[in-house]
Amino acid sequence: MNTHRLQWEELPRALQGTIEAMVGARVVASASGTGGYSPSLASRCDLDDGRRVFVKAVSAAQNPDTPGMLRREVDVTRLLPREVPAPSLLHAHDDGKWVAAVFEYVDGRAPIQPWRDDELRAVCGAAMGLGEVRLSDDLRALLPLAQDRLAPLFDNWEVLAASPPDGLDPWVAAHLDVLVALESGWRDAVAGDSLLHNDVRSDNTLIEPSGRVMFVDWPHACIGASWVDLVCMVPSAILEGGRPEDVLHPAGASVDAAAINTMLAAILGYFVDRSAQPDPPGLPTVRAFQRAQAEVTLRWLRRRLGDRAQQ
Repeated sequence: MNTHRLQWEELPRALQGTIEAMVGARVVASASGTGGYSPSLASRCDLDDGRRVFVKAVSAAQNPDTPGMLRREVDVTRLLPREVPAPSLLHAHDDGKWVAAVFEYVDGRAPIQPWRDDELRAVCGAAMGLGEVRLSDDLRALLPLAQDRLAPLFDNWEVLAASPPDGLDPWVAAHLDVLVALESGWRDAVAGDSLLHNDVRSDNTLIEPSGRVMFVDWPHACIGASWVDLVCMVPSAILEGGRPEDVLHPAGASVDAAAINTMLAAILGYFVDRSAQPDPPGLPTVRAFQRAQAEVTLRWLRRRLGDRAQQ
């Protein structure tokens, strides 16, 4: 059981009643999701009429930022075309304190860990396939550009270089100028016209019995270069036994190596900066995950740069 998540029984009875009224049936059993880092309820709910739905619910008492993320997910999911491999939004509730959303239940499982080659390629191929989906004008108006969506997260190396924190990796400390220069081009690198999930990881992925890949959790969606989801996925995939070349394979040879290095530098700066900060309220595991991703991202970037980092 994911103990940092809310359970159905912990929701206020009035909210339980509201959710049951929206679905038109009573919840008779629930099972909390085991992945992810959010403190919200994220549960499969069995209804007394035989149906199943997936329910999310959260208030600021769990984490001050999570209700806004669920509101964003509701807005995005409501407008996603049917061709996008994502569960449909069925109902939503927002009383200013509690936010709840009821989604179509996906009869699927998380990818097997460590990653199987076939499943990793299927997931990465599905992520690249998002770029082929035609988006409505309403969805395009809602979604930010990747440059804007990622701006609050990136541009860390210049700050870190100006005042290097204690405990900085020795290679990083000796190559801050390289990292600052690399990161400076990330806005041009991520520009594009494709739908991005912007948080593709194993815990946001389900594989149906047919083999179809479904992506869940869409609050960070944006529009940018089609390969961005793949590069952002690599650190977590490495931690779970995947190989970078398998993640990037669906992007083919069309992605400029320098653009990938630029993106990796920006991602590394994000992980280094955030992992040194205190745990956010209600998210006791996220900093350790960020530190682990910083380590594998650094190793991958060093390998890609090779002797060029010494010049």
